[in-house]
Amino acid sequence: MESAEAFPGQDASILPDHALEEAIASRLLLMPSPIFCVDAFTKRPFAGNPAAVCLIETARSDDWMQSVAAEMNLSETAFVGQRGNEFLLRWFTPKVEVDLCGHATLAASHVLWTERDTPSSVPIRFHTKSGVLTAARREGYIELDFPSEPASPTSTPDGLARALGRTPVLVGRNRMDYLVELESEDAVRTLQPDFKALAAVDTRGVIVTAPSASPGSDFVSRFFAPRVGIDEDPVTGSAHCMLGPWFQARLGDRIRAHQASARGGRV
Repeated sequence: MESAEAFPGQDASILPDHALEEAIASRLLLMPSPIFCVDAFTKRPFAGNPAAVCLIETARSDDWMQSVAAEMNLSETAFVGQRGNEFLLRWFTPKVEVDLCGHATLAASHVLWTERDTPSSVPIRFHTKSGVLTAARREGYIELDFPSEPASPTSTPDGLARALGRTPVLVGRNRMDYLVELESEDAVRTLQPDFKALAAVDTRGVIVTAPSASPGSDFVSRFFAPRVGIDEDPVTGSAHCMLGPWFQARLGDRIRAHQASARGGRV
């Protein structure tokens, strides 16, 4: 039995066993795990997609990480732990853990390079639920090596067109999301989904896209995921793992993308 102080000014030896266990658990929860907030996919503050990055320095439970993500109340919170010269990385929305997230990986890379002594001369290797992902510094940018997640053509699921308020031109799906192509950039930008109805569609999220009519980008998109607690994500790296292959045959290998949320961002 520990006899250390459970709380300042309180001798643990006078606490009953259950109270001491609770006191020790409380102290563990209060042990510092640094958290940073980073705007990804932007060159200016208050734009792009904000992610929280929590550096794990002691073992944490899944429930603890989910509670922290709910408290941060951002589209994603990244939890990073070190394993030798490499890192473990997990992502949580305010409601659930997800298998892949681009902007929070960018944010985690930035924090490791700027707030920790992580060498920038070699790529960072993250071990994740989607395999090993790497981040490297390239001419002032961060380059992510993410998996291609192409869509397969599919029929429109029940309720999707009604929730979007638009008739899709094309619909695809991969292991995570639906992709809906609309007739124009304007249709994407002016879309006002019924989020309650959209949350009933069995999918992590719904990507809505169209070729761009604006200079500087080849296609535009938006990403909605109310089923996992995110009505609209400002800029979604993992969505472009499907959008890239979707437009590659039409646009080639060098593609400029704009996510047309209120905050906006370039990918």
